[in-house]
Amino acid sequence: MQKQLIDHERVRHTPTQFSWVDHRLVRGNYLLRASAPAWALYLVLVTVGDEHGLRYYAPRTLARLLSLSEDGVAEARRQLIAAGVLAYAEPLYQVLGLASAPTLTPTPTAAPTLTPTAVPTPTSPAARPLAQEVTS
Repeated sequence: MQKQLIDHERVRHTPTQFSWVDHRLVRGNYLLRASAPAWALYLVLVTVGDEHGLRYYAPRTLARLLSLSEDGVAEARRQLIAAGVLAYAEPLYQVLGLASAPTLTPTPTAAPTLTPTAVPTPTSPAARPLAQEVTS
């Protein structure tokens, strides 16, 4: 099958502040090594890092950007360090180059934790529509 553009008016171009995500993250099974919030942190750091992958970021700022708690940011950071894709020396982050021959076994710490949630019933607060806030 030949690939063709779907939206000709929004073709992606390399910006002057170019950054990239290495395809080996998928092909080398790196994605199995950390949770989705950890990879969201990685994406932010890849996007804002300089040519060496370096960037200063406060946990509070990252928590706000990623809709995580500061503890959630710390856990995401720990997972990325364990996956071998991030170095951290407070407050400096470094996105690391990927190993040339990654292992195919995910780290045991990357397994997602499932938390049971209640299913909303017609009388539960979660099933009621939220009131819209009015600001003036």
